[in-house]
Amino acid sequence: MRKNASPLEALLWSIALPGFGQFLNGKYVKAVVLIGLEFLINLGARLNLAIMSSFQGDIHAAIAHTNYQWLMFYPCVYMFSIWDAYKDAGGGTSGYATLPFVGCAFAGTVGLMYSPTLRIFGALLGPVWLPMLFAGAGLLIGVGLGSVLRRRAAGDGTA
Repeated sequence: MRKNASPLEALLWSIALPGFGQFLNGKYVKAVVLIGLEFLINLGARLNLAIMSSFQGDIHAAIAHTNYQWLMFYPCVYMFSIWDAYKDAGGGTSGYATLPFVGCAFAGTVGLMYSPTLRIFGALLGPVWLPMLFAGAGLLIGVGLGSVLRRRAAGDGTA
């Protein structure tokens, strides 16, 4: 594979599967480790069954299929893979650029913890949709916090 992926290309391939962006960046050992972790966590958590049940609208089956002890690792590994590929391809050079990725990982994990019971407008979203919703909120919080911190640092002359 080529070693000159754009930051966006590396980010998008990592969204598709953790480790693919690392392959594009020529970081083969990291790529194999991240794909291995994806495979291990996915199998241990029974994530594909949860995804399939969620897409079919059977949230209770998704919850029943999910091994939460394994799935708790997924948001951090997933978001780290995306961040790492993006950064290695030349992205994320501005101050606090990691905050949206960290916000997604943290909020997605929190959403996962509440996914068996928390209802939004009466709907139980389960182990796929609720963490995604929370991750979106974490992304927005990370972008906002990074913006505030960059402005503050620029005002202090430390940017």
